[in-house]
Amino acid sequence: MGGTPRRTGDYTIERRLGEVERLHLQGEVLAAETGEMLDCIGVGKGWACLDLGCGPRGITRELSRRVGPEGRVTGLDFDEAFVEIARAEAAANTNFLAGDAYATGLPDADFDLVHVRFLASTAGQPERLVAEALRLARPGGVVAFQEADFLTLNCYPPHPAWKALRDALASCFPQTGEDPTAQRIFRLLRSGGLREVEYRPVLVGVRSGDPWQDYLPATIESLRGAVIARGLIPEAMFDRQLAECRRHLAEVETVFTSYTVVQTWGRVASPGN
Repeated sequence: MGGTPRRTGDYTIERRLGEVERLHLQGEVLAAETGEMLDCIGVGKGWACLDLGCGPRGITRELSRRVGPEGRVTGLDFDEAFVEIARAEAAANTNFLAGDAYATGLPDADFDLVHVRFLASTAGQPERLVAEALRLARPGGVVAFQEADFLTLNCYPPHPAWKALRDALASCFPQTGEDPTAQRIFRLLRSGGLREVEYRPVLVGVRSGDPWQDYLPATIESLRGAVIARGLIPEAMFDRQLAECRRHLAEVETVFTSYTVVQTWGRVASPGN
């Protein structure tokens, strides 16, 4: 996998100053729910696990802890700078690669768990991503997705700046109206031949002062180029909308619900089953 990897999909989030911290915080906020999913899957000692589209860490730390020194964890991401950041803190049983999650070039049937988070719902082409994940999982292994459905991303009390930022966020990603990508993964895993396909939607509630208070403004900052280029928020209004949204989120009576994290996973059939 030498050289600069090619990229599949339309991933519009920019690697700006503060983006690594934003992604790490997102992972920490969602860690408990991710742990519940891994508990249900039964990830254990000696497993070989792959985290596709892992960014500067993904869920590799939790996988590393669960598989132990006799297991192995691989993280793969297109962004070579993210990969270098992840390598700097990697455990002995963890390796990071730069590559295309849709066409990894990794060996067939090499992993007990293939995990993908927030890639199909942000970069698109879920059919290709599911097909690659299925190719990489061993018989008896598990393919697991966590994808975002933005319909539940709502603020109370409502505010025009929040609505402008939320609408811009949803418009930057390949959502499909009444059949969101996050929910479609369930059908793709079933049609791909997986057994025992599970469906577990979860969401997080956030109050003023909580660590994730700045989720929406911070994410829109990482989408600045796409938001302005697509005319979703005029450039002259961009910073003002961010500031107004942040002021509203700082009010002690303001709360919001996150996007729904749709967790879907299933088991590859073993020979004879």
